[in-house]
Parts: sequence; C-alpha cells; structure tokens
Amino acid sequence: MTGLVGLDDVRAARELLGDVVRLTPLEPSRPVAQQVGGPVHLKCENLQRAGSYKVRGAYVRIARLPAADRARGVVAASAGNHAQGVALAAGLLDTNATVFMPVGAALPKVAATRGYGATVRLVGATVDEALVAAREHAERTGAVFIHPFDHPDVIAGQGTVGLEILEQLPDVRTIVAGVGGGGLVSGVAVVVKALRPEVRVIGVQAGNAAAYPPSLAAGRPVRLPRFATIADGIAVGTPGDLTFAHVSKLVDQVVTVTEEDISRALLLLLERGKLLVEPAGSVGVAALLAGAIPDAAPAVAVLSGGNIDPMLLMRVIEHGLVVAGRYQKFTVRCADRPGQLATLLGQIAEYGANVVDVAHQRQDARLRLGEVEVMLKVETKGPQHADLLVGVLREAGYTVTTG
Repeated sequence: MTGLVGLDDVRAARELLGDVVRLTPLEPSRPVAQQVGGPVHLKCENLQRAGSYKVRGAYVRIARLPAADRARGVVAASAGNHAQGVALAAGLLDTNATVFMPVGAALPKVAATRGYGATVRLVGATVDEALVAAREHAERTGAVFIHPFDHPDVIAGQGTVGLEILEQLPDVRTIVAGVGGGGLVSGVAVVVKALRPEVRVIGVQAGNAAAYPPSLAAGRPVRLPRFATIADGIAVGTPGDLTFAHVSKLVDQVVTVTEEDISRALLLLLERGKLLVEPAGSVGVAALLAGAIPDAAPAVAVLSGGNIDPMLLMRVIEHGLVVAGRYQKFTVRCADRPGQLATLLGQIAEYGANVVDVAHQRQDARLRLGEVEVMLKVETKGPQHADLLVGVLREAGYTVTTG
C-alpha cells in the first residue's frame, strides 16, 4: 500500500469530519517570533477534542468502515493520543473499541481513554509492542485494526490540519510538525504540495527517537534498536511503509531536537503562551527556538497535543528551568560553625536569588576537618544572574561547584 493520498482525499475527509472536530485557533507567538526573526503562529491542536489532532484520522478511518466491520468493533495501539482519538471516534460512531497501551503509558491518558468508553489493555514497554498485541487481537476476534498512522484514511484525516493552516495564514512560508510514525506531517504535506508547493513542510523528531533520518538515508523504513524520549507521543521505532512514501516524496526535511530543546519549548509555551502542550506537541517550537530551521518565517508550528501527565509536567518544568538557567543546583563548602549557614543564605538573598532546597553533608571523606558541604537548589533570573551569584560566593571565599 504505497499509493499516495491526494488532495481530493483530504477534502473528502474534511466533509466527513463536518462538525466532529473543532477548527482550532492559529495563535501568533511573539516570544518565538523574536527568536526566529519573523512571524510565527501556533496551530493549537492541543485544544482539539480529546486533546490532539488524532481524532481527525481516527474518525475518518472508522466512519469509512462498512457497517458489518464496525459491528465487530475496532482495536488500536497507542501511548495515549491515538488511543483517545479512537475511543472518542468509536463512541461517536457507536462502535466498541479496545485499545492496547504500553504498561508505562501516562495514567491520565489511560483514564481518559477509558472515560471515552474504550476497553484498555496494558501490554509491553513500547508502542511497537502494543501494536503487535493489537494486531493479534484483531486476528483473533475479527475486530478492525485502526493503525495510528499508516493508512490512507488516517493520513487524509490528519491532512485537514494542513487545509486549515493554509486558509488561516495564506502567506505562511514554513509549516513545522512533529513526527512519530509520520501520519500528521504526511497529511499536511499532501495538502501543501498540491496547493502551495513553494511552502516548506518540515518534520521534527526527538533526537533520542529519530527513525526517519536513517530511514531516509537508507531509502526504506529502518527500525531503531532502542529509543527513549520524554516526547512519548512521537516515540515510534519504525516509520510506516505508507507514511515513509509520503515523507520521502513530499516533506522537505526532517530535523531533530534534544530533550533540553523540548523542555525549553514546553516551558516557554506554558509560561509565555499560556498553552499546556505535551512534549511531543512542542517539538516544532523546539526546532524553531534551537535554530534548526533557518529562514522559516512566516512559520506555523503545529502544537499536536496537550495530553501530559501532571507528574511528567512537573519534571519537565524543572528541567526546562535548569536549561533556561533559572534553576541552579550547586554545592558550597564552608566552615562548620554556628551562624555560617545563615550568613551564606543571607548573601544569596542579598543578590536576589531564592533558595528552594538546602541540605548539609558532613560525613564525607572529601571534606576537611571542620568543613561542611551545603547542597543548594536556587531560583535565579537567568544564566547571567546565576553566574553573578556563583562569582560573588567564590569572591567571598566559598568553594562552589555547579551542576
């Protein structure tokens, strides 16, 4: 199945979706624009029904099934967003859904999938392992397998995002979207290259889970031996045959970003944009901020989803603060005498930093007699402020170790 989806397929999918999906807003982002040097807009699919664009493709795929197939139910595999999209679409179309999710899937995503009416089964450590279990279930029960990306109806459904972008921002020059299996970027590219071939379509993968660069170099889908990233929504080890055909022919470039880039982007979107976006949904912004896409503006970055585990959000925020130089961890060696800690903390406060956590270490062979090591976590105003604080403490005679 390597025939490419066409523009008419995407337009037909849009008619089928009708009032099922929301026309998500395209919001300008001044902080990202300042970094890029030109206008940047954010396509807010994190505000879509079920929290991501996935409901578009899932609904089109299930709606086009013959009635007899829908009566047998559907089965899917996903880390969360496709799971919720399938569960919602199946409920709207009065079809039973069984969804296989990795054992480590975020609890809120599992709960939401069940909340939409699907039966959830936790199997395997990765989406790829859940996919195997879902296919076996389909063969055993006769349920129809709804692939998360590698099907023409799914790609056509996701392509409706591209139609909306071109209508909302006619002068767009670059569209940036995250890539896991490649369904979203394939659908967007189908639309863009048919209507506005001069507009660049750039895919973005997490560097720790980037199957497309080696696959494109080899000219065929290549399986990663291992992969792990905070962007679990795009943690896919092997491109699909159909999506690979689309990406290799229609997508201009696939770039990668680091975990630090993703954390920084997520924090900026939350703090400056007031947008709750999951790590996989922020990789497009991460690529723009990291300078991975020169001459991008006017650009649109697709915020593909907003389904994030609150516990992961806490960790990512802390990581993002560290990357941004606003959350520093360092140790200070000083004399172990009464009042010394108060003096140290007073000096830190004098320079406008806020101590978040403090701990003492006395029993360590590295320490001299009468010396104590104080471990500090401190909020600062940025890298320059942090460097100033460390410099002041060293000038005061303290031995300071950062990191």
